[in-house]
Amino acid sequence: MLGVPAPLVAILAKDGKETPFPIQVDTLPDTLGGRDVLGRGKTGSGKTLAFSIPMVARLGTELAGGKRRAGYPLGLILAPTRELATQIAAALQPLADAYGLRSMTIFGGISQNRQVATLKEGVDIVVATPGRLEDLMKQGFVHLSAVEITVLDEADHMADLGFLPIVTRILAATPSGGQRMLFSATLDNGVDKLVAKFLHNEVLHSVDEANSHVAAMTHHVFEVDDVDRKNALIKALASGTGRRILFMRTKHHAKKLAKVLTEAGIPAVDLHGNLSQPQRDRNLEAFSSGRVKVLVATDVAARGVHVDDIELVIHVDPPMEHKAYLHRSGRTARAGSEGDVVTICLPTQRKDLAALLRKAAITVTPEQVTAESPAVVKLIGEVAEYVKPAPRAVQQQQGQRGSSTGANAQRKRAHNDRSGRPAATGKVGERPGQSANNFRGSRNTQPTRSIRPQGR
Repeated sequence: MLGVPAPLVAILAKDGKETPFPIQVDTLPDTLGGRDVLGRGKTGSGKTLAFSIPMVARLGTELAGGKRRAGYPLGLILAPTRELATQIAAALQPLADAYGLRSMTIFGGISQNRQVATLKEGVDIVVATPGRLEDLMKQGFVHLSAVEITVLDEADHMADLGFLPIVTRILAATPSGGQRMLFSATLDNGVDKLVAKFLHNEVLHSVDEANSHVAAMTHHVFEVDDVDRKNALIKALASGTGRRILFMRTKHHAKKLAKVLTEAGIPAVDLHGNLSQPQRDRNLEAFSSGRVKVLVATDVAARGVHVDDIELVIHVDPPMEHKAYLHRSGRTARAGSEGDVVTICLPTQRKDLAALLRKAAITVTPEQVTAESPAVVKLIGEVAEYVKPAPRAVQQQQGQRGSSTGANAQRKRAHNDRSGRPAATGKVGERPGQSANNFRGSRNTQPTRSIRPQGR
């Protein structure tokens, strides 16, 4: 199938992946043949396997040979966030196992000691964020002179986060004759310069237009008159049984909203730049496993969360620009599934939101709603059972567990995330009245979840 070796076909089939996505159909013949490829496709289009398959197939067969050397990987995948790096590695490892290839992740926010120890044991493929990788290169723990295949995933997001100078230095450290694959939704903000400098005789595969959105994704704009009605609407939309992500502009308000929802009987976890890596891992695991159905996140999760069956994305705070809207929204309706996207709009936000949606090529008619409106009730679906919140002392213990670095390290990470992320993530462009900073949730322990009209 498309030249994919039989051992990998068998592993993919075992995981239910028997029909390739368009970007895989288009790119695999070239990437398996060793060509440099520039792949452009919307989020959720199957890019991870599009580069993982050829990397493993080539390193496990034609490029195999020689003794594994400590600190000298053969394959390198760069990703913009820790979460994305982790999920790429999870998708890659079953394939790597077929040929006995060792892979590892490198990212900031945790002690480098274990990463250094793994490098000294010898690895074949490294999946890394730019900041920590460059740190380890400077310390002499990792060398890129043996890299045969390099992948840059979500290059446009790298550019948005200010990573391109680091990425340029990293790519320059890889052999010029190696295979390079670059995947990006757009080619602006300097991504085109990376292509011109580092890709040779590349083949462009553009499955979708740069601003395209998923056909199976339904967009809604819910207008509310004031903050009180917005808060009631947020609570209602969060109360269903399926997975849903609520996006906020700031780290503080993401944390606050998750707490308010949990205290109202709707278990929620937060994901943002102020959390330690163990806290991020624990919260994302709770969400991906289904133990918690509500994730409240800043834009750090717009591209970093790849979880199946997210039925609803809610822009509690509309983003500042259209690319952020598309990438946030892309957490649902992935890999052919259907999903809904809701943007909550206050009167003062109408003009800016209309301009944003025009740039994103999204056509949607705003609806004036309350928490009890039929359109809202339909999206809620079945209301989940009320979950009595844990006593406050237990919640505090849970919040402290997983962060072993203390408050000083937390502040240091917020200032200079070792993954390379700027300190102000989530706060850029915040405007008065545009966030749920005065969300007033019920603190009582009485069931208040069922908000549907009687008789349904």
